[in-house]
Amino acid sequence: MMMMMAESMTTEMQTCMDACMECHKMCMEAMTHCMSMFKGGKQMDMNMMSMMGMMRDCAEMCMMCMNMMMGGSEFMGRTCMLCAEMCDRCAMACEQMSDNPKMMECAAACRKCAESCRMMQMMPA
Repeated sequence: MMMMMAESMTTEMQTCMDACMECHKMCMEAMTHCMSMFKGGKQMDMNMMSMMGMMRDCAEMCMMCMNMMMGGSEFMGRTCMLCAEMCDRCAMACEQMSDNPKMMECAAACRKCAESCRMMQMMPA
């Protein structure tokens, strides 16, 4: 993987990459957690399936966002913008399960990532 020169990696970028990494991790953990709730023949409803899809998409987007920043891509700003939007949507979905600590942990990581990605998008390219 191509890494950017350390000097050109701003504090904002580093913060954003950390937030993306954490969000990716939390989305994956929350997905595993959701799957474990449906062991033993319990049927997964459409709502849960769409939420799992949302978490998967969000995790993928966070990974892509990190890769764009590491590579110093010219599409970094727009990628961060889309990532923020997806993280917000994922957080909203997770927050519907407010009685579930794992889902709330995921929602918090998504919110933090969205905020960090918005900061990046304001950076001059």
